[in-house]
Formats: sequence, structure tokens, C-alpha cells
Amino acid sequence: MSILEIWLLAVSLAMDCFSVSITSGMILRRICWRTFLTMAFFFGLFQALMPLIGWFCASRFYHLIESYDHWIAFGLLFILGVRMIKESFKDEEHPHFDPTRMKNILTLAVATSIDALAVGISFACIGLDTFTIFWPIFIIGIVSFVFSIGGCLIGVYFGKRVNLRAELWAGIILIGIGVKILIEHLA
Repeated sequence: MSILEIWLLAVSLAMDCFSVSITSGMILRRICWRTFLTMAFFFGLFQALMPLIGWFCASRFYHLIESYDHWIAFGLLFILGVRMIKESFKDEEHPHFDPTRMKNILTLAVATSIDALAVGISFACIGLDTFTIFWPIFIIGIVSFVFSIGGCLIGVYFGKRVNLRAELWAGIILIGIGVKILIEHLA
């Protein structure tokens, strides 16, 4: 994977965190640095840990799937991309949700990082090894942290007036990366 692909992947994965953070900022309607930093920390942490877990598990049985690994990577990224595009068209509101509770923050951190677990599996399928896995994981964690802070601030300042459709673009990017992986391995 090129450095550009890693950054695009990190941004794509951070879109769930970004969307949830915007919603949290809209609910709070005021800047709460402690909540924002806590949320961003856990979002970044889980976004970084999940690909590592996925990569670790998949790399243990890579020799069994080597001949069709590119199809697995494509399939996972395609499914995640389509799911993110589908989610971008849903209009859900949870007015009774309290984004300051640690239980809710941890639940959101896990829920927004499930996609990253599948990306970790695709990392093993494209052959990232022990030395090359840490750079993408670090970038994914940092980007998720920054996007979470930014999302909270956008939610506070702009509220519902701005419709970014962030998940739509993230889904398109994931599908594009999946197609690129497939083409590279088939060519």
C-alpha cells in the first residue's frame, strides 16, 4: 500500500467517528473538552487496535487463503464501502443519548471500529508484515483522534445546518481501494 492509500484508508475509517462526533457535538451544543478528548482518545485507540487484531488473526492462517486473498480484501472493503454509503442516507436522531457517559463513549468506540477489524484482515491478505503494519495502524489512530475532535467542534458550531455526507465519500473511497487491490492482484 502506498502512503496515499494509507491516508485515504485512515480518513475513510475515521468517517464513522467523525459522524458520531458531529452528532455528539450537536447534542451537547457546547464545547466540553474533557468529553471531546475522552471520546477522541477512545475512538482513535479502538480504530488502531481493531486492524491490529484483524491482521494478527488473519496472518496466522494466511497460507491457507493466499491464492484468493485479493478477493477477500476486495470483498471486505466493498461490503464496508456499500454499508457506509447505505448508512449515509439514513437520517437517525437519538435525542435521549448522553455522549458524556463513559459507557456510551466505549460503546461508540467499539461500534465505529468494527469496520477497522475487517480492514486489518485485508492488511494480512495484501501481505503487510510485522514491520509494515504499525505505520498504517498509527496513522489510522491519529486520523480518527483528529477527526473526532473536529467532528465534535463542527457539531457544536454548525449543528444540523451542514450536511457533509462524510460516510458517503468514505464508502466510495473504500470501494475504490478494494477495486485497486483486486486489479493489482489480477493483472
